Amino acid sequence: MTMLITGGAGFIGSNFIFYIMKKYPNCRVVCVDKLTYAGNLSTLEPVLCDPRFRFVRGDICDRHLIDRVFSVERPDAVVNFAAESHVDRSIDDPEVFLRTNVLGVGVLLDASRKYGVKRFHQISTDEVYGDLPLESADSFTETSPPAPHSPYSASKASADLLALAYHHTYGLPVTVSRCANNYGPYQYPEKLIPLMIACALENQPLPVYGDGRNVRSWLYVEDHCAAVDLILQKGRPGEIYNVGSSDEICNLELVRRLLGLLGKSEELITFVADRKGHDRRYSVDAGKLRRELGWAPQTDFREGLERTVGWYLKSGDWWRPLWEGRTV
Repeated sequence: MTMLITGGAGFIGSNFIFYIMKKYPNCRVVCVDKLTYAGNLSTLEPVLCDPRFRFVRGDICDRHLIDRVFSVERPDAVVNFAAESHVDRSIDDPEVFLRTNVLGVGVLLDASRKYGVKRFHQISTDEVYGDLPLESADSFTETSPPAPHSPYSASKASADLLALAYHHTYGLPVTVSRCANNYGPYQYPEKLIPLMIACALENQPLPVYGDGRNVRSWLYVEDHCAAVDLILQKGRPGEIYNVGSSDEICNLELVRRLLGLLGKSEELITFVADRKGHDRRYSVDAGKLRRELGWAPQTDFREGLERTVGWYLKSGDWWRPLWEGRTV
């Protein structure tokens, strides 16, 4: 089969490409990526010379380019990782998030209809559900109504609804997954875990928003890749699947664990003004994915953190140029 993966030079997309090409020797992969600040072609170096892989630099909002790619490659499946994804950036400049995360998805859906794609999978986020009180023991399910609180999460919720509308209106075989926070190798150092690792390794202050008590659940990126693969193979069209773990931890405790793994002092922690509209707690119930498809995360949180820290320790050539050129 031929799989079109958008946003494949980014964090989760690149890890998914590696996962698919390793697991399926007969699968061709076409990657479309605009190579914005968070997309790095060097990340894909392990597969660039593989005859089963093709890279196309382009914007998913470019209707003519996307049509050419679909007409030439004739993908059987499309997995859309392409997105602007940093909440802080969405607060400063919502327009680019609306363009890529909503209009770009519409372009991909139209091309998928035109060329008879057998499965369109939209990668989403648990942030579309809004947040939960810190004292709550509840988790969001797939039937929880969207209640996004940032321009980023609102744009992702819009894309989810648009993709599902294409299924119900046109019969396009669409699935959507909403995932907890991912961590692992190749994550751009603006997100919490790589940012804190980079700051600690450079002996710079580690900026923690507000009181640091905001709670997130965490999923190792390889476990996410396995879930998406399973949904592509066995998921029911028109359905949403939550992808998450029970590894919930507040930001401050997570930062302390990272400092412990790096052998750095907690005196590096610096509390900064809280993010506007900062959600307190995210938690998704992945029971549907477990029951229907038999998925469960395989990576223990401590093991995953150790692996991640180890990767950044030995991969300075990858992240340091990004760190030096960061704009946040």
